[in-house]
Amino acid sequence: MSTPLVLGIDLGTESVRVEALSPDGIRVAAGEQSYRTDFRGAGWAEQNPRDWWAALKDALSQVSAKTRLAEVRALAVSATSSTVVACTSAGEPLAPALLWMDSRAVEETDVINATRHPVLRFAGGQASPEWIVPKTLWLKRHRPDLWSHPGLKVVEAVDWLNFRLTGRWAAARCNAVCKGLYGEAGWDSRFLEAIGLEDYRHVWPQDVVALGEPLERLSPAAASELGLPGTALVVQGAIDAHIGMLGMGITEAGQLAITMGTSFVHLGLSHQPHFHPGLWGPYPEPIYSGMWLLEGGQISAGSITRWFRDRLAPDLPAAEAYARLTAEAAATPPGADGLVLLDYWQGNRTPLREPRLSGAVWGLRLHHTRGHLYRAVLEGVACGTRHVLDAFAEAGYEVRQIVAGGGVTRNPLWLQILADVTGRPLQLAAASNTSVTGAAVAAAAGAGMYENVAAAARAMTAYAGMVEPQPHLRSVYDALYARYRETSERLAPLMTSQSAGALTA
Repeated sequence: MSTPLVLGIDLGTESVRVEALSPDGIRVAAGEQSYRTDFRGAGWAEQNPRDWWAALKDALSQVSAKTRLAEVRALAVSATSSTVVACTSAGEPLAPALLWMDSRAVEETDVINATRHPVLRFAGGQASPEWIVPKTLWLKRHRPDLWSHPGLKVVEAVDWLNFRLTGRWAAARCNAVCKGLYGEAGWDSRFLEAIGLEDYRHVWPQDVVALGEPLERLSPAAASELGLPGTALVVQGAIDAHIGMLGMGITEAGQLAITMGTSFVHLGLSHQPHFHPGLWGPYPEPIYSGMWLLEGGQISAGSITRWFRDRLAPDLPAAEAYARLTAEAAATPPGADGLVLLDYWQGNRTPLREPRLSGAVWGLRLHHTRGHLYRAVLEGVACGTRHVLDAFAEAGYEVRQIVAGGGVTRNPLWLQILADVTGRPLQLAAASNTSVTGAAVAAAAGAGMYENVAAAARAMTAYAGMVEPQPHLRSVYDALYARYRETSERLAPLMTSQSAGALTA
């Protein structure tokens, strides 16, 4: 008798990843296909949604070469959040998608935050230019040709892909609550009217569906094009990092998930709301019923190491570049011989919440090498993580356990630096990609294989080890962190004044 399968689909920043899992969480097959990002201006980042669909077909063909897709019973989609698609009611893209890291909507964000509306209290007091609300407002203000298009839809990437799979327009509750200012009573029409989005009902899907809830069976067209059975159930997914909590087995208050990839996302569950102006949330029930979620984030992390590889190490073969750079960094002392680096390549997400900040490094001497600089990158991002953890503590949130997942967990040096700089042990998730595993967990729950998503998460995940901080390095990294904070405070006024014009051009 054949074993049923569930599919997890993760629409990431650089590629789409697909995994077929058995109901007990064993990975049977996987596929991945990349696509490009265009950076046409300061703070801009765009992708072509058609590339996502083509990449999904390629990734699925890789999976089908290793297992029978006919056994797929259900699937769910994880995607980058606040990646916004303007399309027709039939799902045809009308313009490039605004990627999550796109921060062009600064003026629109200022308009939103100037309202001081109570809904912002559940977003840390202010919205971010990354989110769908300011991006939608930017499209209305700057692209009237799109806004006047009959049947225009402005949707999250996960909603667009779900429509392509099922033919049903629905908004993912996780995305709407965490990035769309969707409160316990839904969207506040008076607030949206006040900022100029009185017509939001026409462009955003009004059918809001919770994580793990069934959507529809695959449409005949999608099933035929993707090589999947038409009986396969599409289950509501969520933001990649957030659904990754399922892939890490996180179900309890006090467990903090850190998804470490292109960006870092820090997520903590609680039974009561915690408020802090430097964090996002608290969000009502985006993952589990009855549980609040508090979020921190670093907009640039793995993306800086990629920038470093592409710009400063073009001599290294791509297949071994990161390993070589890591070896060079490991050969340099903790503290990188006096280098201090700010990890603000695309601004600061939390706790400073300032898109106009930019990256910086100081302390350079003629003896410094590429390895010193690369170690400074790893340590600078780790300092940013400590800054976020400090904000959680200031909010009164007690972190009992940190679980790490994402691509950075494959870099032992960076993990050790993160543990040393933060002074916290890191529990490692076993899943190679917690977002795609979390999507498969949601699919299994939605298909009725488990009682709910929490039960599925506990049954389908495991841990792979622990990284402990090294006490003898505490004083070194305490001093580095103090310099990191002071550097940020001193340079922030210069950075914001210099970049304001570029971001709003």
